[in-house]
Amino acid sequence: MNLLINIDVPALQPAIDFYCTAFELTLSRMLDDDVAELKGASSTIYLLEKDEGSTCSKYSPEIRHYQRHWTPVHFDVVVDDIWQATERAVSAGASIESECGEWRESKCITFSDPFGNGFCLIEFERETYAG
Repeated sequence: MNLLINIDVPALQPAIDFYCTAFELTLSRMLDDDVAELKGASSTIYLLEKDEGSTCSKYSPEIRHYQRHWTPVHFDVVVDDIWQATERAVSAGASIESECGEWRESKCITFSDPFGNGFCLIEFERETYAG
C-alpha cells in the first residue's frame, strides 16, 4: 500500500513555493492547471487548488476556507534537526503554534501552513517513539 497526501490550497504557486521551501520538496509535475505533484518525502504530496467558499463534499454543508482550521487528521514531518527545520518552515511562511514538547524520546513542534492547515515537525532520538 502507498499513502498519498492531498492538501487543498487556494492558489497553487504560493503553495508550491511554501511546501518546496519548508520541506525541501521538489515539484515533480503539474496535472492540468489545478494539481501539483510534489516529491521528496516518503509519500507523494498533491496540492489541489480549490476555491475558497467551494463545497467540500456534496454530502456536507461545509465550505472551504483557508483561515486556521482544526481537523482530526494532520501530517507530521520527521526531521533530523528540529531547530533547523523550524527556521526553514517559519522562513517559508509557517506559523508556530506550540513550544517544543518532548515525549518518548522525541521532540515536537506544531505549526500552521499559510493556508490554515496544521502540521508537526518531529525529531526522534531513535527511529521512532520509545516504547
